Amino acid sequence: MPIILAIESSCDETSAAICEDGKILSNNIATQAVHAQYGGVIPELASRAHLQNIVPVVDVALNKSGKTLSEVDAFAFTQAPGLIGSLLVGAEFAKSLALSLNKPLITVNHMQAHVLANLIPDKKPSFPFLCLTVSGGHTQIVLCKSPVEMEVIGETIDDAAGEAFDKCAKLLGLPYPGGPLIDKYAKEGNPDRFQFPEPKIPGYNFSFSGLKTAILYFLMNAGKSQVYKQEFAASEEEKKQFIDDNLVDICASVQKRIITILLNKFSKATRELGIKDICIAGGVSANSGLRTAFTEMGKKNGWNVFIPEFQYCTDNAGMIAITAYYKLLAGDFASLTAQPAARGFQ
Repeated sequence: MPIILAIESSCDETSAAICEDGKILSNNIATQAVHAQYGGVIPELASRAHLQNIVPVVDVALNKSGKTLSEVDAFAFTQAPGLIGSLLVGAEFAKSLALSLNKPLITVNHMQAHVLANLIPDKKPSFPFLCLTVSGGHTQIVLCKSPVEMEVIGETIDDAAGEAFDKCAKLLGLPYPGGPLIDKYAKEGNPDRFQFPEPKIPGYNFSFSGLKTAILYFLMNAGKSQVYKQEFAASEEEKKQFIDDNLVDICASVQKRIITILLNKFSKATRELGIKDICIAGGVSANSGLRTAFTEMGKKNGWNVFIPEFQYCTDNAGMIAITAYYKLLAGDFASLTAQPAARGFQ
């Protein structure tokens, strides 16, 4: 019954988890509030916060699990992708523990871990399954053939869905992180009030840059047009008044379009590949509108739907631990020379 201590530090969450024989015993997460005042994550501040958080976060994870460092059989860390300074903190801490205790080391791809978060509950999807992975930096459709064999069959050609949520929230004057606020206000609004375009991208790929531009011009023109035309341009006062008067309907309409873009492509892939087990993963999978629409789509088509708990949607070490568990079973270990990478494995 192998025990794994996993560390996640790819962006602005410092997290540690303990996994025993494929069961998550603890999943401790420390968030970083410092970035809110800047409207986005500041890499240097994030890495400094990881340095402050890493020891207490690991200590709490061990205490909650009832395990000690001497009982740990292997150490795992997020290797890629992410902010390089943040990744380095988790990587060097995990490597130091592995070296000092003479235990194996396991490296984990952050996006692979998001997919395998669906294997944490007792009720698991059967292989092969399809996963819609949606986060602030990535939007992918992943064909998961086994815990260690995955294929990205569709992805965004420009911006990610999570980034689209946050940028639209910023245009609306909402504080960072704005994605959850759009979700909150959308519950009170009419999703059919305003119509935004859906891009026509071949295959299973996505695009969100054109949608963001349409929403930008829509707000610049106080709802009169989604195309830049000088004669329709509104004053700052008119723009602000339009947003104030229609905020919940704008949020609901924006959220509906982003969700339909995601689910239309995912539904196409699921039908054409003939796969019945479907999952979502990533930070945006915490969005209540997406979770509801995803579940309804599955019921309508007779598919088996799997959605992670909220704690395993955003960046967390539990998903790193479960991925490391399957890599351990496959004998896939790393050397102490393993280095983190911002975009992929080196």
